[in-house]
Amino acid sequence: MSPPADYYITLGVDSKATQQQIRDAYKKAALKNHPDRVPSDSHERPARTKKFQQINDAYYTLSDPSRRREYDASRSYFTGSTATPESDDFDEEVPRAAPGGFNFPWSAFGFGSAPAGETEESHNTFSSEQFGGVFEEMLREEGMAEGERATPTGKFWSIVGGLSGGAMGFIVANFPGMVAGAVAGNRLGNVRDTKGKSVYEVFTALPQADKARMLTDLAAKVFAHAVGS
Repeated sequence: MSPPADYYITLGVDSKATQQQIRDAYKKAALKNHPDRVPSDSHERPARTKKFQQINDAYYTLSDPSRRREYDASRSYFTGSTATPESDDFDEEVPRAAPGGFNFPWSAFGFGSAPAGETEESHNTFSSEQFGGVFEEMLREEGMAEGERATPTGKFWSIVGGLSGGAMGFIVANFPGMVAGAVAGNRLGNVRDTKGKSVYEVFTALPQADKARMLTDLAAKVFAHAVGS
């Protein structure tokens, strides 16, 4: 297995970045490269999925001070890469071993390691769960979620209701006993999720097109400048 890209380059931060800078960089990178930004059958989907996995591997390692210290110590055995965060080919950069034959334990960070697991499915699950926690945090900051369970607020339902007919169908189906008129038009802001779903659980159940639009809209809200596809 080839070594992964430098985790600092993956997140687009300096190796001396603060923990908050790393967290902010993860939000930007995850929103920009999330696979759900494109249709399920898009030719871009596999590349985005791989990139999203790399971003989550990097954040898992660098967001924890203890794991980050271990990673930094091992990374110091390799020569620095000349690639920059803007390079198109930095994913292919492979550090060479330092004299002495030290073997960097790459499997301890990234694909094939705990908690990501050994399979593509488990790795995707890990990436989704990690992103979910930060997604809920971002929606709390935007007033679309509240409480420890990240319960959807009226503002969240108003946004979801304005996405598409598919979202409307999802809402109606998840509120048995409600008449359709009670969740139509501007009154969507009054809907509450009686099943206790978090905003991320609702998001993952939305139609693909609605997820793409919500991620794009959230990116525009979270960052002052536009986040490209």
